[in-house]
Amino acid sequence: MHSKGQSFIKGAAILGIAALISKLLGAVYRIPYQNITGDVGLAVYNKVYPIYSMLLIIATAGFPIAISKMVSERLALGDKRGAKRIFRISAYILSMTGILFFIILYFGSDLLAVLMGNQQLSIAIKSVSFALLIVPLMAAIRGYYQGHQYMVPTAYSQIVEQIVRVITILVLSYWFIKNDYGVYYAGAGAVFGAFSGAIFAFAVLLLFWKKTNRMTDEIFLSHGQVEIQQFSQQPVVGIIKKILYYSIPIALGSLILPLFGVVDSFSVSNLLQALGFEKNQSEYWFGIYTRGQPLVQFTAFFATSLSLALVPSISEASARKNHQLIQERTDLALRLTLLIGLPASVGLAVIAEPANILLYENNVGTKTLAILAFTSMFSTLGITSSGILQGIGQVILPARNLFIGVIIKLVLNLILIRTFGIDGAALATVSAYAVATFLNLIAVNQYTGIKIGFLNFFVKPTIATLMMGAIVWIAKEFLELAISPFIPKERLLMAVVSIVSVSLGIIVFAFSLFIFGAITKKDLINTPKVGKKLITFTERLRILKD
Repeated sequence: MHSKGQSFIKGAAILGIAALISKLLGAVYRIPYQNITGDVGLAVYNKVYPIYSMLLIIATAGFPIAISKMVSERLALGDKRGAKRIFRISAYILSMTGILFFIILYFGSDLLAVLMGNQQLSIAIKSVSFALLIVPLMAAIRGYYQGHQYMVPTAYSQIVEQIVRVITILVLSYWFIKNDYGVYYAGAGAVFGAFSGAIFAFAVLLLFWKKTNRMTDEIFLSHGQVEIQQFSQQPVVGIIKKILYYSIPIALGSLILPLFGVVDSFSVSNLLQALGFEKNQSEYWFGIYTRGQPLVQFTAFFATSLSLALVPSISEASARKNHQLIQERTDLALRLTLLIGLPASVGLAVIAEPANILLYENNVGTKTLAILAFTSMFSTLGITSSGILQGIGQVILPARNLFIGVIIKLVLNLILIRTFGIDGAALATVSAYAVATFLNLIAVNQYTGIKIGFLNFFVKPTIATLMMGAIVWIAKEFLELAISPFIPKERLLMAVVSIVSVSLGIIVFAFSLFIFGAITKKDLINTPKVGKKLITFTERLRILKD
């Protein structure tokens, strides 16, 4: 039992690390991609990929978890043949679903492109559709391995998939631009990365399959188990029903987030064209609008890391029905998340112009980027609060709240883009995430009974953030004046300004948190992994309060 528990924990950790690496790679590649293709190229990618993501989630989301659960149940009963039968049925269903959605996406590409306001997007939609022929089958294989609590193949394949995908995006987009094929072919090459990444990931899974299939009894079955046969001939319909029972709720929950991108894909350019923008102009401004996504995702990356560390401990406390511990850990998770999201939002808003020039070569859309910066605060709190609700068994509420956010996003796009142009799309995004997060926090309060202290939760972090924002702004303005004569290259100048300003801001913010007592010794004691080291460091500086 001990080894099994350790194996599960180790496997979960491996999957968590793989997911974080994939998210990090997925957050940063868009910056060099925009530098290669420009903002219209960025728009092509960011309009097409959410549609693929949505169909992929409908086809596969929840299946790996459902398959792993059913496979592990069969193996626990010694029914190895039944476990393999579940895999075969699942693989068939997913393969057929993938082929169906490939046909829909490939042959419906012209119609979808017209609905998005640009017929030239058709080639990119066709390009990304090929991934649907492979990725669903991969979901079945990953679920089968996870059912054996063997997470390494899934983790390795995820990392390989993302690395190959990013390489494909950058190499093909560069080749198409260099050879004068234009941004739409460059975008098609970029989204083709979903297929090339899947090919290599599938190859990794097959290598593991070949290696482990010969010794499956030793690796997968517990010592002393005797294989039995009576479960192996469950009716196919019964197996399919059970798979769908487990997978559909997860798929619905996973589907919501990509819908934000789908709403933008079908509404923003069309609304801009209705205001009188030319087609290429509308795509250009859509690309400008999506410049902020990597920066917001990068912040969310840290919130996801925190969520992975803290939410399992909340689940553990919930299983023990230790309500006081649930409240303490929930309070800590939310406060630490706010201490990431709030300064990230304000800091990014303050340095929006130098960051824009540094990353994207010019300052076009700086105001849009500054508005989108505040998505960081709400998205990070949304990620953590969703994890908390899932940890205490309320898995439907976060999906429901995000769906409400999607509806608000669509309505506000229709209203605000007409009034404020592309800035309206950014305002709609921030507002939608704010509402979804606020609903999550109400639910967290309702189901955990947590008492959110206004002083510690809002006032102290806000004071520290305002101090940080002021220092960052002063440093930014001073540095631009003081060192611009010595650094003639604008991007290099903005790199120095951004790095120095942000570094000063982080130091001021961190010290302010401890000086004002926004973070106490008790908080650090309850923080996994890094808490003890931080206690030692801050006690040496004599800034830690009890």
